[in-house]
Amino acid sequence: MDIVVLVAAFVVILLGAELFTNSIEWFGRKLQLAEGAVGSVLAAVGTALPETMIPIIAILFATGGAEASSHAIGVGAILGAPFMLSTLAMFVTGIAVLIVARRRPAGDVMPVDTGVLAHDMRYFAIAYGLAIGAAFLPLEPVWLKWIVALVLIGIYAWYVKGHFEADPTVDAEDLAPLRFRRLDPAAHRDDPATPRLRVVNLQVLAALGLIVVGAVFFVDAVEHLATTFGVDEALLALVIAPIATELPEKFNSIIWVRQGKDTLAMGNITGAMVFQSTIPTVVALVFASDAWSIGAGSYVVFASAGIAFLSSAAIFIPMARSGKLRGSRLLVGGLFYAAYLGLVVAAVTGALGVTI
Repeated sequence: MDIVVLVAAFVVILLGAELFTNSIEWFGRKLQLAEGAVGSVLAAVGTALPETMIPIIAILFATGGAEASSHAIGVGAILGAPFMLSTLAMFVTGIAVLIVARRRPAGDVMPVDTGVLAHDMRYFAIAYGLAIGAAFLPLEPVWLKWIVALVLIGIYAWYVKGHFEADPTVDAEDLAPLRFRRLDPAAHRDDPATPRLRVVNLQVLAALGLIVVGAVFFVDAVEHLATTFGVDEALLALVIAPIATELPEKFNSIIWVRQGKDTLAMGNITGAMVFQSTIPTVVALVFASDAWSIGAGSYVVFASAGIAFLSSAAIFIPMARSGKLRGSRLLVGGLFYAAYLGLVVAAVTGALGVTI
């Protein structure tokens, strides 16, 4: 039964991702937004909802004796998101680029706006660096971490402002017809090529609903299967569950790569990295400040942040120097993911002699 649920949830997430990529482009077009704002802000935040809700619920709604463990789970999920995005999501997108490279004149050189991606990664490096730095602060006084939280909110607000002030670059001629356009028959008869904003909004909400519902059932099925086959809970929390919750970003990016919209594909990932390094982290700093600390029992979890930085540097520093981003370069993320997976397995099995 779990296998059936897993497959059904997988299909629902795919359908939601296809509807979302189609509708969010139209949403950006209706609001006259730049491609960077559409991919790095709207799409990134929208598809980050499933994995973002898990740590927020774990931290904010923990009660009684379960509070410490819930806070630990929440912190692990918050750290797992940038790690997965900077490693596995990059690897999967790179595979998608190499598959379509045979049909592209430039091969695996991605037609991306490197300025948009460099902008995202600068903000990610600063924000995530501050967030991880806060883990070295003493537990008391707690207001030191609250100050870092306020700074992170300011950084993300300034980041969004920069994208929304960029010149619009999305033309209606470049967009596929809105899937829900026939739900507004009067407007469709008058102007079949341009849907009204209310129908665009309806499709965005429907797509997000499908993504969230699919992700919830997918994670639940994965957890049941892990229990059935005796997979260690720590391994599940650090590796398996984040893969499931990151599916929306991966599928959206694959769809956009297939359509030749690589800036949207990559911005969907890099924008989510900026979001995940700021807003969910703020929740942890304010409401679970005791768990956002590096020490015995959290070394392996926080090591994922170091891997995220290394993978991002290996991918985007060469891009900044050459002005080009190759799909083959994204495959480096898979190597870093495998390295961390080996570290987690070693810690779980006791080979490292370190408590996760």
